[in-house]
Amino acid sequence: MSTGDMVGDTGCPGDTTGGKGAAVGGPTTAEQGWERFFTYGPYGLLGLGSAVSAVTAGLIMSRPEVYTAAVLVPCALVLQLWWGRAKRSRPPGSRAAQCYFAVRTLLAFGLTWCNPFFSMYAVLGYFDAGRLLPQRAFRAGLLVVAAIMAGSQSGSGLPPASLMNWVAFLVLFALHGTLTMVFAKIGDHEADHARTQTDTIAELESANARLEQALAENAGLHAQLLVQAREAGVADERRRLAAEIHDTLAQGLIGIIAQLQVVTSVGGSDPALARRHLDRAADLARHSLGEARRSVHNLVPVALEHDDLPGALEKTVTDWAEHHAVRAGFTVTGTVEPVHDEMAATLLRIAQEALANTGRHAGASRVGVTLSFMGDELTLDVRDDGRGFVPHALPPYRGAGGFGLGGMRARAERVAGTVEVESEPGHGTAVSVRVPL
Repeated sequence: MSTGDMVGDTGCPGDTTGGKGAAVGGPTTAEQGWERFFTYGPYGLLGLGSAVSAVTAGLIMSRPEVYTAAVLVPCALVLQLWWGRAKRSRPPGSRAAQCYFAVRTLLAFGLTWCNPFFSMYAVLGYFDAGRLLPQRAFRAGLLVVAAIMAGSQSGSGLPPASLMNWVAFLVLFALHGTLTMVFAKIGDHEADHARTQTDTIAELESANARLEQALAENAGLHAQLLVQAREAGVADERRRLAAEIHDTLAQGLIGIIAQLQVVTSVGGSDPALARRHLDRAADLARHSLGEARRSVHNLVPVALEHDDLPGALEKTVTDWAEHHAVRAGFTVTGTVEPVHDEMAATLLRIAQEALANTGRHAGASRVGVTLSFMGDELTLDVRDDGRGFVPHALPPYRGAGGFGLGGMRARAERVAGTVEVESEPGHGTAVSVRVPL
């Protein structure tokens, strides 16, 4: 009885989970190990069962049972040799695989009938029923193997010899059957989980492919938007230059022509009047030349060709202070970071315009310029202690080429920035510009 129990425990369904657990640790190695077991294991178990049965034949086997086992063992060996070649061209679950499992199980049943120790060979059904049988026959095959194992462990082999042996057989069969069904259910759950993981991975790969396609499309749209923004900036700059030329150079030339026409009409009758109009024409020409130079200077910030924004601003403030004999200081706060060329040019032009306004109108004795790097934002502050003014009392900006506070706001808006002005008569002026870094 104890010997039979030992044999049954060797082939309990719980061993299959151990194999699956090994597969989790190293899938490739475990699969190769199981493949070797299914190839050579039947020979080893058949040989081991035959050896133990031969040793115990005189104790538990009759002469007909010995002759029967002597016939069935070679049949089992031939069957295994045939399947070793046939399985290479026949997939699991095929008709040949089902026939192999059925014939092997019948041979194991006959051998176990002769000697319970042949259950060592019958235990193979626990391991490869899932590989050889279709899903609908999988549990039936396990129950047949469970019946063979229960008979080998019932004490007298198959068939049970007494009522107690039948009771033991039924109890053991119920135990084996329950265990096989439980482990079959666990196997089905693991298979479903593996399929779910496979489907999830496939969906993730598909989502990643769609995401990569969307990123590629977004990159194309971004490049297109950059081109459109550049074209819009060029068009805006052309409009600005056109307005500036119209309001400065064209008006100056019209004035010069008008003065020269007066000189022509007066002729030699009034030399003094002609001289005054000639002087006015010369003044207009000088003024127009200055405006032309200023417009050209505004196109390319020369200071940024050799310095970064902080260095260009520092030189601009220093030159302005020397030219106007006013004490002026420049300060940088925060961590200095690279600034886009368009942002740098915009801030430099606004600083120049703010200092020019201070020099023309404020009468200040001290000026402070601060450039602040604040995370994703860049701030420029120009403050003076001059006479100040009322910001709301200024005439509206009409887009005339970058003059005054209106021109500063227009420049800042081109780069998504803002300009704020704080001033009060007698208390100076503060111009604050914010642009994205």
